[in-house]
Amino acid sequence: MGIASTIISALFGSNRNVIKETAEVFRVNAEAQDQRYADQTQAALAQFAAEFQHQRTGNFDRFIDGLNRIPRPMMALGCIGLMVSAMIDPLWFSARMRGLALVPEPLWWLIGVVVSFYFGARTLEKNMGTRNVSALFQAGQPAAKQAAPEAEKSGDGNAALEEWKSNNG
Repeated sequence: MGIASTIISALFGSNRNVIKETAEVFRVNAEAQDQRYADQTQAALAQFAAEFQHQRTGNFDRFIDGLNRIPRPMMALGCIGLMVSAMIDPLWFSARMRGLALVPEPLWWLIGVVVSFYFGARTLEKNMGTRNVSALFQAGQPAAKQAAPEAEKSGDGNAALEEWKSNNG
């Protein structure tokens, strides 16, 4: 009885569970993983909720926002319209396509650049304005990790980079 109680107190004494701690080395703690996932999901939902709380803007701003939403649907509907027009009136469609064939190649490149930059700028504006990845990442971390000293929070956590910045900055 003395050996068994010694082994049990060694494994489970002082509020420790050595078996559980050893098992967590080989397999993730499902409860803790679910809690991290729930925290991350909650942070993402909070971010999305903040994203869709629009400030009331004036008529001009609403008009410009509506105008900015026109090109993509018009391009999609235009392509579908071209397919339909080719089936309805092939002669009319072929005349239009012969006209497009006469457009010089540099103009096609210019149109491609303008369209690419328009959609690229819109995508960049949306991503830069609505997503703060570091805030979302920190929202999923436990409070103990967030309460780091101010000196550690100021940098990236890369000591070599911080030293280089202090010497060259």
